[in-house]
Amino acid sequence: MAEIEEKQRANWGNHIEFILTLVGFAVGLGNVWRFPFLCFKNGGGAFLIPYFICLVIMGLPLFYLELCFGQFASLGPVKIWIINPAMKGLGYSMILVSAFISLYYNVIIAVCVYYFIVSMRSSLLWTSCDPEWSSCNCRDNTMNASDPNPWNFTRPECLNQTFNESDVKSPSEEYFYNRVLHQTASLEETGGISWELTVCLFAAWLIVFLVLTKGIKTLGKVVYVTAIFPYILLTALLIRGATLDGHMDGIKFYLTPDLSKLTDASVWSDAAVQIFYSLSACSGGLIAMASYNNFNNNILRDTFLVPIINCLTSFYAGFVIFSSLGFMAHKKGVSVDKVAKGGPGLAFIAYPEALAEMPGAPVWATLFFLMMMMLGFSSEFSIVETVLTGLLDDFPRISKSKTGTVLFRAGYCLLGFVLGLPMVTGCGFHILDLVDNATGGFPLLFVGFFEVVAVIYIYGLVSFRKDIMMMLGGTRLLKLFANITYYIYFAPMWALFTPLCLLAVIVFKCVQYEPKHETDPDVFPWWADAIWWLIVMASIICIPAWFIIYLCYNGGCRLVVDSNSPKDKWGPALKENRKGRYAIDTLEMKTQTGAYAPNYTGYIYENGDTVTNETVSKGTEDNPNPAEITKDESGFTNAGFTE
Repeated sequence: MAEIEEKQRANWGNHIEFILTLVGFAVGLGNVWRFPFLCFKNGGGAFLIPYFICLVIMGLPLFYLELCFGQFASLGPVKIWIINPAMKGLGYSMILVSAFISLYYNVIIAVCVYYFIVSMRSSLLWTSCDPEWSSCNCRDNTMNASDPNPWNFTRPECLNQTFNESDVKSPSEEYFYNRVLHQTASLEETGGISWELTVCLFAAWLIVFLVLTKGIKTLGKVVYVTAIFPYILLTALLIRGATLDGHMDGIKFYLTPDLSKLTDASVWSDAAVQIFYSLSACSGGLIAMASYNNFNNNILRDTFLVPIINCLTSFYAGFVIFSSLGFMAHKKGVSVDKVAKGGPGLAFIAYPEALAEMPGAPVWATLFFLMMMMLGFSSEFSIVETVLTGLLDDFPRISKSKTGTVLFRAGYCLLGFVLGLPMVTGCGFHILDLVDNATGGFPLLFVGFFEVVAVIYIYGLVSFRKDIMMMLGGTRLLKLFANITYYIYFAPMWALFTPLCLLAVIVFKCVQYEPKHETDPDVFPWWADAIWWLIVMASIICIPAWFIIYLCYNGGCRLVVDSNSPKDKWGPALKENRKGRYAIDTLEMKTQTGAYAPNYTGYIYENGDTVTNETVSKGTEDNPNPAEITKDESGFTNAGFTE
């Protein structure tokens, strides 16, 4: 049966497909908007120090562990836990984390699709303050930012409003929040559904379904475009940014190190969490993608190649972003920190505003959002395939027919579209922020920690090493290199440093935690924190819940009860003190000569096992004769027992 499953399992067309899929999986939207922002927020070039230290201590060891794990067993992130059935909850945790990510990630892609479409026009819509969607605080390049009435009385609703120059908004910001998102002030105000984003979201899920209809067979071909093309666009945007005035101001701001930041513990926490985002570790994706490899693939080479490409891409994207932000700051006459934003604000507000200032702005905006779509889809394909692989491996009956498999994939994509609809309402991006924040912290850290414990400590470091050596095979030189890296680097990391660092980050994040309704009370009500914790615990609780259920199902509960119940000899030490319910323990039934057996209840098997709830004998002090030893039809003895 194992041989049949092995033959039926698909494989990558070639090794390049696997590498490009991993690169596309790891290099996503976060490389463009999260890493550059963290860099300038946490000390510029100094942030690279904790980032690469975390890469060495946690990133690479976890990356190698998951790739080896998946390739050796050729199983998805759920079924692979036949290595330790009691820890199968880890697989379900990974699937849940990936499912949550796939939901909000496709919403962001939908916004990219929307911007991509509206960029294909003669002039960009976010270059001016259109009264249809702009507020009274909006000021574009044609207006005097300090003028309380730049519309020359054409907007009477703004005349009675108190103007404060510090409240001035750029048209790109107003366009994003008011026109694209129709964003409400808080999570309590739902607002309506944006039909434009709904159509874009449906299109995004449709593309995901079409690409993943045949699993990795189609995915392996699509990544040639989605993984490579963004680098061409990044390079084109960098060349364009380097020709703009003020680009060096942005690059200096991006790279200038502030070493004093290294004493701030939050900088190290940001670096550690960013590693998980960058490498997509502990979400099951690496296990799923590696499971389609040939058994003897050189996984050690891939372990160093992909993270290096990923980290260099993040660093490279920073030059692209900040060269343009430097140009925008130069044109406005302000410092770069006044125009730099993090997260979606960087991708949909700051950078589009910089693009709008360039000659031929629509062309560059179209290319930028095409690149964002490619980056998003290349990650989304792998994230969704991770969930589907995990479920199809765990429930093989679904994949017995091609029709069943396609319908299952279609069903998941349809469900993802429906569950994503709340995120395209007026409060949608508040929900997205909540889900993103809850998913990317504690769940990944806990999964990483317990994964190391299960594989390295329970399965065994030595056993895992033997499995790796069995896979690598190859030349003596490769085995020598694998042994050197194992003993000098991977073994000490897996056995000590990686789990300790994961625990340290978990503890620090617990100390650092602040309820969202306290940090941003205007947006998040108290119940938003309850939702946040439900999302966090939904992923984490799978680990102990499955462990307990599996333990009880396999006799663990009975063992616990027996271990906490008094032994047969429990009672008064002296026989004369054993009375009442302890009296039976002081007597021995001597079936041949007769003995006193007061109110003993139970059947006795001939082998000595007791079955209770039937009276064996009822001797009394006046009538101490034993019950007659007989055997009923079931083969039990109706009297006689030992102490």
